[in-house]
Amino acid sequence: MAIWKQDTSLDRLNGMSANTMMETLGIRFTETGDDWLRGTMPVDHRTHQPYGLLHGGASVVLAETLGSMAAMLTLDPAQEAAVGLDINANHIRGVRSGTVTGTARAVHIGRSTQVWEIRIETEVGELVCISRITMAVIPARAVAPR
Repeated sequence: MAIWKQDTSLDRLNGMSANTMMETLGIRFTETGDDWLRGTMPVDHRTHQPYGLLHGGASVVLAETLGSMAAMLTLDPAQEAAVGLDINANHIRGVRSGTVTGTARAVHIGRSTQVWEIRIETEVGELVCISRITMAVIPARAVAPR
């Protein structure tokens, strides 16, 4: 059974990335399942650190993007919003080129908090980074666009 309360069409999700860090880094939402959200990010000059490896911060951006969007999709946007409380990441393997894929899955969906695990892997399925993000669920009016 799907956990989503909102439209999960990829056109809609990717459209929300216009003029954001996600667009700058080339992050794209690529797939959704009943209880997971997946996206990709290129490993290139935009996401490298000085040694030519995927920057750990870029991995965290991908993880936070997936976890935050997934959390938001489980909520009624007229009533609630999700904002990040904490994120951590363990960097397992270096990557120099290609594309990495992250998959966010819920660990806990509660009334006031959510916890999501994000696994980032290479094109051949090697684990690059594992991250966990904790989201606070707050009233929608607290984050209304200006």
